[in-house]
Amino acid sequence: MLFASLRRIRSTRSGFLYISRLTATATFAYLLALVIPAGTSRPVLAPLTALLVLQASLYQTIRSAMRKVLSVTAGVLVAVGVAEFIGFSWWQLAVVIAAALGIGRALRLGDDILEVPISAMLIFSSVGTHAAATGRVVDTLVGAAAGLAGGLIFAGKPQVQPARAAVCRLVGQVAGLLDRMAADLADEDREGASDDLTTEAAQWLAHARTLRDDIERVDDTLREAAESARLNPRALVTPSGAVPVTETTVTLRGGLEALEHAALTLRGLARSVLDSAGIQTEASPVRDRETRVQLAGVLAKLGEAIRTYGRLIQSTPAGSEPLESELAAELDEAHRLQDELAALLKPQARPDAPSEWPLRGEILAHVDRLRTGLNVDTIHHGNGTTVPRRRRPRSSTGPMPIARPSRLRGRDQLLRPTRQLLRKASRSRSSAHRPR
Repeated sequence: MLFASLRRIRSTRSGFLYISRLTATATFAYLLALVIPAGTSRPVLAPLTALLVLQASLYQTIRSAMRKVLSVTAGVLVAVGVAEFIGFSWWQLAVVIAAALGIGRALRLGDDILEVPISAMLIFSSVGTHAAATGRVVDTLVGAAAGLAGGLIFAGKPQVQPARAAVCRLVGQVAGLLDRMAADLADEDREGASDDLTTEAAQWLAHARTLRDDIERVDDTLREAAESARLNPRALVTPSGAVPVTETTVTLRGGLEALEHAALTLRGLARSVLDSAGIQTEASPVRDRETRVQLAGVLAKLGEAIRTYGRLIQSTPAGSEPLESELAAELDEAHRLQDELAALLKPQARPDAPSEWPLRGEILAHVDRLRTGLNVDTIHHGNGTTVPRRRRPRSSTGPMPIARPSRLRGRDQLLRPTRQLLRKASRSRSSAHRPR
């Protein structure tokens, strides 16, 4: 109840500020246009332009102002040029509209393209063409200037915190799906019954597909945060010791890309388990109770790693050594569990039976891809930006950070069964598709 009341108060406050900002800017544009001698007697176009120009961020306001001025000027020039040679009739009006639309398309005005023929028609139909043209251009310039002034005066803080919150929610959704998959796989009431897993696997797949919409919404939030920081005076002036807003948005973008890859991998893993659950023989990897429990353990550990990864995203670009060490330890444990899973997924040789390697290797490949994608480098080097941090040695098998270099040899030994299983699965898949 309390949180709902706070949300309503916050929504009412933001709506009041939005209305006040637009009203003040439009009124200022009208009063400014009245004192300009070259303007019209009732310059309502000035506040109209100011309302259309003023956007949520200063960068968007500047871009919108340039497009508005360019579109109106182009339309006025078309009307004045045509009016010098021909009179006003239906076919001359059609020529003006077609020419204005062609020029607007050539200028790539986007959503403002209709402003060109509108301005051209209004000026072309006026009795005093030159006076009306001058007044319309002046009013548009005044409105654009007022909109720019309003965007500069009412420029808000860069929207970084909403972007952080959106990424944090996405982390919880991905980790929640992993926890759900692990719980369903480890369910003791599912002993030897792969048919019972079909419904759950289908639900996993549907849940993984819905993550795509969530990722797009987070992407839009990050784009708005980046635009709110561009040319924003509050973003250009960074206090001593504070992290620049641009570095924060780049870091969040790198974390979002890693989460998007994880969501795609979970979708593939759910599809593989669903295919395995539909097999009614012992060739199905998910019929074995020990294999299901081991896969559940790996997914549960990866869920913990994703939550740690999310906390690390929130702490960057400054970074956090304890969180990096915690993430490395969780990935080490997930790696160990994955190698135990690789041993369980190794199929038994059965004469006159199709190879079981492709399906089993596919499950293991998705798990391996999910684990190696949770890398600190995806945060620190998002979009090609390098942030100074403590270097961690890497293994030869991927970019997974290692806590201590002395453990490299042991990691190679743990990786051997996983490599062998993935290579055999690749060879089996290739031979299955080779023409006989």
